Amino acid sequence: MKQNRGRLKQKNEEYQVKETSELFDYLIENLKGRSRNNIKSLLKRKQILVNDIVVSQYNFKLVKGDVIKVTPFRNTITHKLKLPIIYEDDMLIVINKPAGLLSIASDKEKESTAYRYVNEYLRQDNPNARAFVLHRLDKETSGILMFSKTPNLVNALHKNWNHFVTKRAYFAVIKGKTPQNSGVIKSFLHQSKTQQVYSGAKTKDAKYSETHYEFLRGNNEFSLYDVKLQTGRKNQIRVHFRDLGFPIIGDEKYNGEKTKIKRLGLHAYELVFKNPITKKIMAFKTPLPREFSQLLK
Repeated sequence: MKQNRGRLKQKNEEYQVKETSELFDYLIENLKGRSRNNIKSLLKRKQILVNDIVVSQYNFKLVKGDVIKVTPFRNTITHKLKLPIIYEDDMLIVINKPAGLLSIASDKEKESTAYRYVNEYLRQDNPNARAFVLHRLDKETSGILMFSKTPNLVNALHKNWNHFVTKRAYFAVIKGKTPQNSGVIKSFLHQSKTQQVYSGAKTKDAKYSETHYEFLRGNNEFSLYDVKLQTGRKNQIRVHFRDLGFPIIGDEKYNGEKTKIKRLGLHAYELVFKNPITKKIMAFKTPLPREFSQLLK
């Protein structure tokens, strides 16, 4: 046991890529004091991570901003998750992310992420394939999540995301019913040191946010809403419905009540965007989650 505790204290070496390169060449250049054979051994023993994902291919293409980690021990963790893939082509892969799965790694969780699973899926056929993050969903939110297969698409979309992405729609379930069947919520969002997002005064650091909502159906206890984003801020829908006095069900962070479905009542069901490279309009949709339907019977 003492030996294991000693192992945990050893830290990863971390490097940030500043220009395009192949992995082996980058390691030779930056891992000072290590021989070529030692670096080959690190790769073989799966001790090299690129953006928290094991990579062992010598010629793996690195791009500016990639984070390389050299771990002190072999990484043996593997994942087997059947990805709910909605769409895939040479440039793009779109999944229906399950609730409870992180989009990307956090300080506390590096292994179980949509980003990691998508990369593992792509590398089954091509060890040099990789996914690039286009946007994120909260861990507790399910629904449409897109990844690019090429840095060109990432760069083009990120330069003018709101211009190319023309529709982002969500299903939201609350307890009770809002006084109005539809409405618009506007506020300036702030974030506390504890990562809580809240509406407040217009300040230099505040971010303008706008949410449109419309009642769809309900029963004596719960109501379903169609929610469309005009801005895409962190926790925006969750904060805005709390501001209305009707938090999303299952939202422990923003005072939502627990229910028998044991998850957040928020699902990203539609996304429409114009591919800035092909100029093609692409639209993706997913059905209402089964758990939501059960609550609304």
